[in-house]
Amino acid sequence: MSRLNKELGLGQGVALLSTSLLGTGIFVVPALAASAAGSASLWAWLILIALVLPVAFTFAQLGRRFPHAGGAPHLIGLAFGARSERLIALLFLAVLPVGLPAALNIGTGFWQAVLPLNAGEVLLIQLATLGAMLLLGQRPPRASGAVQALIAVAIIGAVALIWWAGELPRASQPLLPPLGADWARLPAALGVMFWCFVGIEAFTHLGEEFRNPRRDFPLALLLGVLLAGLVYWAFSVAVLSFGVYGDAQRDATALPQLMQQLFGERGRWLVALLGYLACFASINVYVQGFARLIWSLAEEGKLPARLAGRNRHGVPGPALLLVVAVCALCAALAQALQLSVDDLIRYANGNFIIVYLLSMAAGVLLLRGLWRGVAALATLLCLLVLAALGRDALYALGLLAVLTLIALWRERRARRFSRG
Repeated sequence: MSRLNKELGLGQGVALLSTSLLGTGIFVVPALAASAAGSASLWAWLILIALVLPVAFTFAQLGRRFPHAGGAPHLIGLAFGARSERLIALLFLAVLPVGLPAALNIGTGFWQAVLPLNAGEVLLIQLATLGAMLLLGQRPPRASGAVQALIAVAIIGAVALIWWAGELPRASQPLLPPLGADWARLPAALGVMFWCFVGIEAFTHLGEEFRNPRRDFPLALLLGVLLAGLVYWAFSVAVLSFGVYGDAQRDATALPQLMQQLFGERGRWLVALLGYLACFASINVYVQGFARLIWSLAEEGKLPARLAGRNRHGVPGPALLLVVAVCALCAALAQALQLSVDDLIRYANGNFIIVYLLSMAAGVLLLRGLWRGVAALATLLCLLVLAALGRDALYALGLLAVLTLIALWRERRARRFSRG
């Protein structure tokens, strides 16, 4: 029996996932990838989609069989035990200090492209953004689904408008150019591009709230991944065709530059609004997912009971308030330390990849037949992506090692006290 209200349908699910995947990445990461690998980044997008599909299939089957607000940590706990669930839950929550500030910085960067904002004003916009998510998150999940469906349509419409106004594709920019020696640049591009497909694991926290999770959850997941992948590839073609990439400043403002070239000053304001809304949609899914993870752990007695409360709409209000408060603190710290978006993305990717890797390994144990083979392939692919991160994965690996040592120490201490 579901512990949360079942209100999500297929369309709302596709909207929630696609906007989560597109949100903070669509207008920045294609330019970062182009700077890393040039035209070869178009091949990298296809490779990444091929890498992500086995992962998506595995998450779809796991979510279909085990819908739970605990999401990926719950699935890992089913396969490897309660200790692993706690460790991965903490590792997932540790994305907050790096991943959420990166997403908020990308979102406010769109306003900086059209308004002269100082650091204090940027932080104020970020805090107001979190406040709006707190208000929206107190409503039933279908409210978020409806808002994000409109944002998804706007994003797809913007990319289609760029192709139409820019008369794409152009003969000077092949849709799939010859690789040549550029293949060696693909791992560097994949390392940052993986950011675009994080969001699947957060989406699993909503599985318990689908009206028909066995049918709609896997369909929403797969359709959302394919839609997002197609849009990313299409925007990358535009970035390469217009040359709006090459250094940190140009990468961060690729879409405003592109829209100004095509539509003048009005284009810059349009993209500021659209880019901000896209980031809002992506961050909102994560904030709601984190809240449901904390609520689930509290409801099962693994966190303080006061975090297991729900409001009159059946939403985990206290957990959501905690997540928003932590996000606000982390945003302020990131602003004070002047951390770059590129560094924050790469550090956060390590956490996500480890969560994905262990979720896929859980699929090998929990699934049967063909899907077990798909989970095994996905596990191998996650290992390859983790290797591609190189030193950037040390944040996540070091954090996991520290959390493991603390857990072992606490268990040993508990056994010692029980004997005494």
